[in-house]
Amino acid sequence: MKIVVYHAEECDRKKCTSLKLGRKGKFKIVNSLNQIPRGALVLNPFAEKAVSPEDRDMVLRRGIAALDCSWKRVRKSSVIFQTARNHRALPFLVAANPTNYGRPCILSTAEAVAATLYIVGLKDIASDIMSYFKWGPHFIDLNRELLEAYSRAADSSEVVEIQKKFIGG
Repeated sequence: MKIVVYHAEECDRKKCTSLKLGRKGKFKIVNSLNQIPRGALVLNPFAEKAVSPEDRDMVLRRGIAALDCSWKRVRKSSVIFQTARNHRALPFLVAANPTNYGRPCILSTAEAVAATLYIVGLKDIASDIMSYFKWGPHFIDLNRELLEAYSRAADSSEVVEIQKKFIGG
């Protein structure tokens, strides 16, 4: 399983979940967008399609690419998002990391990757990723009901429907 993270050097390196997992050999950290593998599932909060179990084969064959950057500074028009074919957004989840604990949809890179793995049915790998952080297992516990529901969805549109029911939309 290949997990590649484009690291934009915009965070506190001591708190950075992707750099920690890079040191542990779980993530490959890259500093150039050209190093993101072609065909990988790219986590993108602006994507029109949500991560769903139908993405499992893509993840197994091509891996996951995450972008570790400041979402406050990035624009939809950024070069990062110009090819949106395999881009997926995460559905509603709540952060468990100490910086954003309890805040919806503001996940660390580790949480985002683990959520993706869980939703596509690779729950053991998701748990392994989160095990590197004291607060990590709590992320899965905190979101277990939603993660389980998303992981049983047939496709992206069903994931979005589950999300809408949960948040009352």
